Amino acid sequence: MNKLHILIVEDGQPQREMLRDFLTKQGHVVAEAEDGNVAINQVLEGHFDLLLLDYKMPKMNGMEVLKKVKSINPEIDVMMMTAYGTLETAVEAMKAGALDYVTKPIELDELNIIIDRISERQTLIRENEILRQELRVKGVTTDRIIYGSPKMENLINMAGRVAPSRATILIQGESGTGKELIARLIHNLSPRSEKPMIVVNCGALPESLLESELFGHEKGAFTGATGRRIGRFEEADGGTIFLDEIGEMSLPVQVKLLRFLQEHEFQRLGGNRTIHSDVRIISATNQDLETRVREGSFREDLFFRINVVIMSISPLVERKEDIPPLIEHFLHRFAVENGKDIEGISSEARDLLMKYDYPGNVRELENIIERAVVISRGTVITMADLPFYSTGSRKKLKESLDALERQLIREAMEETGHHQTKAAEMLGINERMLRYKLKKYGLKQN
Repeated sequence: MNKLHILIVEDGQPQREMLRDFLTKQGHVVAEAEDGNVAINQVLEGHFDLLLLDYKMPKMNGMEVLKKVKSINPEIDVMMMTAYGTLETAVEAMKAGALDYVTKPIELDELNIIIDRISERQTLIRENEILRQELRVKGVTTDRIIYGSPKMENLINMAGRVAPSRATILIQGESGTGKELIARLIHNLSPRSEKPMIVVNCGALPESLLESELFGHEKGAFTGATGRRIGRFEEADGGTIFLDEIGEMSLPVQVKLLRFLQEHEFQRLGGNRTIHSDVRIISATNQDLETRVREGSFREDLFFRINVVIMSISPLVERKEDIPPLIEHFLHRFAVENGKDIEGISSEARDLLMKYDYPGNVRELENIIERAVVISRGTVITMADLPFYSTGSRKKLKESLDALERQLIREAMEETGHHQTKAAEMLGINERMLRYKLKKYGLKQN
């Protein structure tokens, strides 16, 4: 855990000293201030990662101190301490920029857990800044990876950590989540970035063609082989090969891939010369490969070879924070591409996009925004521009409404801790109807 520089702002000396002694024992560097004016002077003169700030103090209350500290350095995290732990106090503090708050009397174990979480967050932020600096030095940007969620922040951070290694990587995620973008980021951050990254979609080619695509062939190796062909593993020598939808690979081709992973050698189809190639393999799948292994359609030894590092991309419905920046990105992109003057999107249309389930993930959102930009008659995208309101496809409308209903029911169940009575009340339906809907949509009932 990263040790923090902490400033305790508390007018009560016994409380201040108790916190100082506890946090010092945890390894943090601790300073003290008995009122807001002293605290602000210390922030101006020194470096602090975190302020523990009392809400009620003489001369200047905690909210005033919070606002001034944030105006001096927005990067400082602030945790509010209050004996007046009302919801209004918490909301006010959060709106002004506080990261968290604790109520008095302070439980030291709880305080330690919160500080550990803040420390982990700050470590992640620093690592991501280092990652962005490395990308800028290499001339690489993450502009195409648009996100705002902690899940994607963690995933990109992990990409930066695994990129320098030689480890094989398996990226798991539903279709349309952006698995290839993450693979390209890893390649661009790796020592192999000057060499090619070759992409092969294993599900798009039949077995005979996939084997030739990967390993190449000699003249006469099969009917139609009129000349020698260099395979993708040769082309990618020194670089990276991205095997998309590796779960679709047939067992015979899996055997050849396993041998390559073990020996870094292969032979072209119809040839007897052994060829060596230094290639890093990144694979991706939208399938449950462990189930495929149990079914006998995917080799267990290959599975363990390709998943030295597993990275999982959550579906878009589980990272709603990514939707607003994605909407803005796609609006700008498609407006420019189509020569349209699009100023934004209506609040009603944005709200509907936030509530939709996105079975097709980011790719589906991209298609929705492109269509809206193309058909829009005005400068603002409205609900009428979204496919959910298309008059020409009742089936599509029903599917969209079903997806929206399913999402609302899932959110109600999660918010009520899967308490069906409370969830039904929240949704404005009776319990019997809720149970029917849960069964209809295959949702967890308890």
